[in-house]
Amino acid sequence: MTTVVLASALGAALVSGIFYAFSSFVMRALGKLEPREGIAAMQSINIVVINPLFFLAFFGTAVLCAVTVIAALVSGTGVPLAPAVTGGLLYLVGCIGVTVLANVPLNDRLAELHPDDDAAEALWRSYVVRWTRWNHVRTAASLAAAAVLVFAVVRV
Repeated sequence: MTTVVLASALGAALVSGIFYAFSSFVMRALGKLEPREGIAAMQSINIVVINPLFFLAFFGTAVLCAVTVIAALVSGTGVPLAPAVTGGLLYLVGCIGVTVLANVPLNDRLAELHPDDDAAEALWRSYVVRWTRWNHVRTAASLAAAAVLVFAVVRV
């Protein structure tokens, strides 16, 4: 089980790094583009991100975190309850949950937007702010999950 918890921690750290890149410079760069260019670029990113390598890191970590939480709840596995459950839930709720409930709906709305629409500029400016705000939450939750899961590994 130590390997599963460690893999959960590493996966959460990897995903946190991806989100950190978006929060710290990708979205800022896209926000500086002309709205039609930023919209087109983000629409492309939202299509390209749907690939096996990203899904392996993103959803594979979710599966590992779920296994970690279950193992912590089962006596005799040796997985420390509090840090394993806390770390696993931080990732599942703060990363996966926020993605499904906040970032994906924003992406879906952006996908329907034509860059030349009259309302495109205002919607793009709002999108960048809201999407980035929720991405900060995902970044922090994934990083916190990684740290707590490392603590769980040290305690095993």
